[in-house]
Amino acid sequence: MAILIFDAPLQGERKPADGIRLGAGLVTLRDLIRARLQQEVERYNQALPDAFQGLVQPEESEQILNGFRLKTKRPLNWEVQCRRAWSSFEKNGFLVLVDGRQVTELDERLDLKENSEIDFIKLVPLVGG
Repeated sequence: MAILIFDAPLQGERKPADGIRLGAGLVTLRDLIRARLQQEVERYNQALPDAFQGLVQPEESEQILNGFRLKTKRPLNWEVQCRRAWSSFEKNGFLVLVDGRQVTELDERLDLKENSEIDFIKLVPLVGG
C-alpha cells in the first residue's frame, strides 16, 4: 500500500515528501516512522546527493534551504535516524497528523487506508522562550 506523506512547517506551505510503502492494515506510529526513515535513508544512500532531505537532521550535518548537508558525504544508518526521529517526536520536535487527526503516542495503532494522508509538521523552538 502506498501512503501519501507531506512535510509542513507549522505555518507555511505543505509539501509532498516521497511516499512510503507499507503493508495494509493496522500499524503503529512507531512502525510508520521506521518505514519512512528506512526508505528515505535507502534512497539517499543509493545516490549520495549533496543534501539529505529527511525528517530529522543527521549527526555532523548543517541545515540548509533544501535539507541537511553532511560535513563528509557518507551513507547514513537508517536505524540511527529512526532513533533520532522517535526521540524528536517524544520531545515535541514534530507533530504527526493522520487523515487530519493528531497522533500523540508512538505506539498508537493507526488504521491506514490506500488514500490516507500523513502530515509531519516540524516545530520550531521559540527564541528566548
